[in-house]
Amino acid sequence: MNNELPKTKIDERTGIEYHLERDYYIPNLSMPKQEKITLNKYGRMRLKYLKEHKKAEYIIMFMDGTLNTHLKELQETADNRVQQIISELKAKSDLAENMKNTDMLYWVGTMNSIKAQAEEIAYKELIYV
Repeated sequence: MNNELPKTKIDERTGIEYHLERDYYIPNLSMPKQEKITLNKYGRMRLKYLKEHKKAEYIIMFMDGTLNTHLKELQETADNRVQQIISELKAKSDLAENMKNTDMLYWVGTMNSIKAQAEEIAYKELIYV
């Protein structure tokens, strides 16, 4: 009579494969490979927001291997959206390119204000949702 346990087995319900270690079956779990990305300001802000305020979504995306893809798409979308908003706000303002030479402080101050407004809108639309 052979009482030896099989070296590996697969759970039909979950599809998880197990291997035998002494008298216990240990699951063969591994994380899917994720592409390496470099996060910019918006990607880092979104990652921090997910970790601190949307823990379940963060963990699900991390375990599924979709977190880096999500962050990459979001930071590209945020960059494009900020540039679009800046263009729209510049068109509505009284700024002219010749002001760089005639009234530099006013031009810089107005551009900084426009950029801050554009980023704030992008944060509300894309990052903190």
